[in-house]
Amino acid sequence: MRVLEKSGKTVDDAIKASLEELGVTVDQVDIEIIDEGSKGLFGFGSRDAKVRVTLKYDAEKEVKKFLKDIIRTLKLNVDFLIYYSELESTMKIEFFGANVGFIIGHRGDVLDSLQYLCYLVANKERTDDKLIHVVIDAENYREKREMTLRNLAERMAKKAVSLHKNVVLEPMAPYERKIIHEALQNNPSVETYSIGEDPHRKVVIALKK
Repeated sequence: MRVLEKSGKTVDDAIKASLEELGVTVDQVDIEIIDEGSKGLFGFGSRDAKVRVTLKYDAEKEVKKFLKDIIRTLKLNVDFLIYYSELESTMKIEFFGANVGFIIGHRGDVLDSLQYLCYLVANKERTDDKLIHVVIDAENYREKREMTLRNLAERMAKKAVSLHKNVVLEPMAPYERKIIHEALQNNPSVETYSIGEDPHRKVVIALKK
């Protein structure tokens, strides 16, 4: 967080000088008036105004820098677009390019890790309750994975009913387990719950008693 103190003949002059030095606009900073200054009396005892200007944390810019550093370090042929709504506190990032498969990883594990890291970067300076919700996707992977999981849930539910025994799924990330639970929450024959500890936590599809 950059803080700058500047003086000027008036408060406006001091603010203008601060903005010019930082290369930003007034909406990108917080301004504290330290001294409003004084014209003095008959030219004697005059005093310049003084302000303290604090550069606001730009979540979008910091996330963009973080991701570009990763792409450069790993020498990946990918790019991304960021859609940020400060009003809704949401940030969606979409990757595309030749190496997008690396960004997705095994069943989205790299995508999930990047998403978590970007969440930490975006909310680094947030002290209030309005945290930024970050979602990272690549070539519509999230939607495709959700459809796959919902189909899996239905198939495994039918298997549990057919075999008259519980079916335990493979370990999944929290958001994937949530999709399974939601897909079967209204199923009249089975219920779901999770067992184990992350990252090996699994969903159990059990017959309703």
